[in-house]
Amino acid sequence: MPTAATIRSQIESALAQKIPAALSPSARSFRPLLSTGIPALDERLSGGFPLGAVTELTGPECCGRTSIALAFLAGIVEAEKVCAWIDACNAFDPASAAAAGVDLDRLLWVRCGHPHQPATAPLPRVAVPEACFTPKPAVRGLHGGGYGPHPRTEVRGISQALEALFHKQPAGEEPAPPQTFPARTERLPAAAIARRPARPGHYAAIERALRCTDLLLQTGGFGAIVLDLAGIAPEFVSRIELSTWHRYRVAAEKSQASLVLLTQYPCARSSSELQLRLLPSEPLEEEAVTVFTGMQLHVEVARQRFAPDAGNVFAMRKPPRSASGAYWINRTSWAGLR
Repeated sequence: MPTAATIRSQIESALAQKIPAALSPSARSFRPLLSTGIPALDERLSGGFPLGAVTELTGPECCGRTSIALAFLAGIVEAEKVCAWIDACNAFDPASAAAAGVDLDRLLWVRCGHPHQPATAPLPRVAVPEACFTPKPAVRGLHGGGYGPHPRTEVRGISQALEALFHKQPAGEEPAPPQTFPARTERLPAAAIARRPARPGHYAAIERALRCTDLLLQTGGFGAIVLDLAGIAPEFVSRIELSTWHRYRVAAEKSQASLVLLTQYPCARSSSELQLRLLPSEPLEEEAVTVFTGMQLHVEVARQRFAPDAGNVFAMRKPPRSASGAYWINRTSWAGLR
C-alpha cells in the first residue's frame, strides 16, 4: 500500500501544469516595515507599520491618533517621498504638522468637508406640529362594531364615476387632442426638473473622501496616504461597505503605499493588516511643575497579521493574541527635553 507521501507526490505531479504545488502550503511572506517615528511603538510592532497595507488607528477623541500619523508621515517625507492627507472633517492643522517635522511641500492636503459647515455639525431639526402626535378619534361603523361606513354607502357614486370614465363625445363636438409628452431629446424647463434632496453633510464628506482615496491609490506615486475619518461619528463610518476596504487593500498592495485609516471604531475588519486601539491619554503629573507639560499615551495591538518573529522557525498554529501595549510620553513644545 503506497504511503501518504507517495500519494501526495503523485497528485502534485498530475496537477503540476494546472496547479503547481497543489498540496504544499505557501511560504509566509512578511511585508517590509516602516518606522512610525516613536521608538516605544516600533519596539512593540517589531519595526513599524507594514508597507503596502492598510493600518487602522482607532480610539476616542484626544487619544493620539493624529500624533502617530504625523510622526509616521515625518519619517516618510524625510526619505523624499510624497504623502497625502485626506481630511473628511476639516480637522487637519498644517502648523501642527510642520511642528511634528512634516515637510508641507511634499504633503498633499485634500479637504473633503464643507468649509462653512463641518461634517460633524448636527443635522437641523424640523419642527413637528403637535397634531401629528395626537391620535385621531375613532369613528365606529354601523356593521359589526368596526370602522368605516356601511358597505351600501360605498357603492354610491360608482355609476357617476363610470359614466365620466367612458364618456362619449357628442356628434357635433370635436374630440380632444391626445396628450403628448416631451421626447427624451427635448429639454424640460428648469422649474419642471425635480432636484433630488441633498445628502446630509456626514455622508457627503465620507463619499468625497472615499473617492479621493480611491483615485490616489489607483494613481500611485504616494509613499503613504492618511484617511482621516476620526471626526465623524461611528454610526456613519460603519455603513461603509466592506468591499471598499478590500479594494483599498488590493490597490495599496499594488502601488506599495501605506494606507493609514483614522477612525473612532474599527470598520476595515479583515482588510486591515494592522489595527491599533488607542486608549484615552492622561496628562503628566510631575512634581514641582504647575503647567501642562504633555500627555502619556497608551496603545494596544488589536490585530497584527503575520507578525515577524525573532527566530527563523515559525509555528504552524496561529500564535496567541497578545494583550500587551506600548506607552510613551508626548511633551509640549514649551516643556523642552527632559
